[in-house]
Amino acid sequence: MDSPGFWAALDKLVADSNIVIDRPGGSKHPRFDFTYPLDYGYLENTKSMDGGGIDCWRGTLDEPLCDAVVCTVDLMKRDSEIKILIGCTDDEKRVIMDFHNEKMMKGILIRRGGLKNGNIN
Repeated sequence: MDSPGFWAALDKLVADSNIVIDRPGGSKHPRFDFTYPLDYGYLENTKSMDGGGIDCWRGTLDEPLCDAVVCTVDLMKRDSEIKILIGCTDDEKRVIMDFHNEKMMKGILIRRGGLKNGNIN
């Protein structure tokens, strides 16, 4: 089931926000032992559950299209979050899903058009 209003709201947030990449692809996390495979950051002047900005992955496509989100559950931090995927190719979505399904974190990919249970078809 899709929700056009949800996607329209995300489109507005992305269009009205600066994307801050504070963890470029290839950089190491400051506290944990992992490397970000792609550019990762947040939408400036937004807020998520952890008090920071809404997290996002920025892919290599020129068009800043938001056509998917990842919902995560982190058993170590004992929280859940949404990650907005902006301008990501299908291959980049696979990399992001692999990243969010290692160790203590699990995620599902929700595409514009419906839930795909973490699979890219």
